[in-house]
Amino acid sequence: MLGVLLLGGLPVWAEARDIGIEDALQAAFANNPDLAASGREIGIAQGLREQAGLLPNPTLSWEQEGTESANRTTTIGLSQPLELGGKRGARVELAERGQQIAALGVQARRNELRGEVIAGFYAALRAQERERLAQQSVALASRGAEAAEGRVRAGKAAPLEANRAQVQLAEVRLELSRARRERADAYQALAALMGAPRPEFTGVLDSAGDRLPRLPAVDELLQRLGDSAQMRLAQTRIDEGEAALRLARTQRIPDLDVSLASQDTIEDGRSDRVAVIGLSLPLPLFDRNQGNILAEARRADQARDLRNATELRLRQETQQALQQWGTAQLEVKAFRSTILPSAQSAVESATRGFEMGKFGFLEVLDAQRTLITAREQYLQALAQVSDAWGRIERVYGDVGAAVR
Repeated sequence: MLGVLLLGGLPVWAEARDIGIEDALQAAFANNPDLAASGREIGIAQGLREQAGLLPNPTLSWEQEGTESANRTTTIGLSQPLELGGKRGARVELAERGQQIAALGVQARRNELRGEVIAGFYAALRAQERERLAQQSVALASRGAEAAEGRVRAGKAAPLEANRAQVQLAEVRLELSRARRERADAYQALAALMGAPRPEFTGVLDSAGDRLPRLPAVDELLQRLGDSAQMRLAQTRIDEGEAALRLARTQRIPDLDVSLASQDTIEDGRSDRVAVIGLSLPLPLFDRNQGNILAEARRADQARDLRNATELRLRQETQQALQQWGTAQLEVKAFRSTILPSAQSAVESATRGFEMGKFGFLEVLDAQRTLITAREQYLQALAQVSDAWGRIERVYGDVGAAVR
C-alpha cells in the first residue's frame, strides 16, 4: 500500500514509489477533497432530520394594563401551538428522504470518482508508455543516423541521406520531449484526484500486464441498471417529491394555538385573580396553500420525468461504452499480436539492409514512420479501452468485482 500521512490538512506521501490502480483508488477515496465535501451532505441531512422531528416551542407572555399600583391588570400566559393534520410526521418523512438522497449522492460521487481515477491512471500509464516508445524511436533514429553518416564517410551514400537521418532524429527527439511533458501533466492530474498537491510517486504500474479488463455483457449490465447509484438516486428523488407534496397538503390545515394565562386585577387596592384559557385557529378562507401544493405536484412529476431521462441516458451510455470497449479491445489485440511486431521487424530489417548497402535511407525512414504511426494508433486504442472502462465504472461502480 501507499502510506499517506496528514500534515496541515494536506496528504503527505510516506514514500515515493511506483503505484498500481488499487493504490490510486484507495488514496483517492481517502483524500479526494470533492468526495470529502460530498460526504458532509450526510451530516447535513442528519441535522435536518433531527430538526424536522422537534415540536414547536411554547411562548411565554406578560402583559400589564395600567401603571398605578392600586389600579392595574397583570396577565402572565403560556401558549403552545399544536400542529394538526400530520405535519410533523410528513416533515420527518421528507427529511428522511433527504437522508437517503445524501447517502446515494455520496455513493454516486464515489462511483464517478472511481471512473475519473481509472481514466486518470490509464492516461498516466499511456503517457508513460508513450515516453518509453519515444525513447525507442530515438534509439532507432540514432542508429539510422550513425549508419547514414558511416555510409556517407565511406562514399557509399549521398550526403542527402545523412541530412534526412538527422531530420528524422530531430523529429523523434521533439516527440520524446512532448511525451515527457505529457507524462508530467498526466502524473499531476492523477495526483490531484488522489488528493495530493503534487505527484510524489515515481511511476504507475499496470497490474493486469498485457491482459485487458473484463466487463460483463451488455444484457447483464442493463439488468443491474436499477441497482446503480444514479438510478436509485433518481427514484429516491421521486419519493422525496411525493413526500414534499404530502407535507404541502398537510399545511392546508391550520394549527391550533392553545393558551393558558393567569390574570391578576387590582382595583382600588383589592386583588382579584382569574384563570384565562384561550384557543385560536386561523380561518383558511383565502390561503389554503394551494399554490405550494400545485408546485410540489409539478416537482414530483418533474422527478418522474428526470428518472425516465436518467434511465435512457444510462442505457445509452452503457451500450455505447461496451461497443467502444469491444471494438477497441480487438484493435489493441491486433496491434499487440501483429501490427507492432511486424512494424518493429520492418524497421530492424530496413536498418540492417541500409547498413549493408541493400536499401536506401528512404526505406529506413518509411519503416520508422510506419512504426511511429502504429504506436500512436495503438496508444489511441488503449485510450478507447480505458475510457470505456471508466464510463462503465462511473455508472455501476466496481463492475470488475462480479467478474472476478
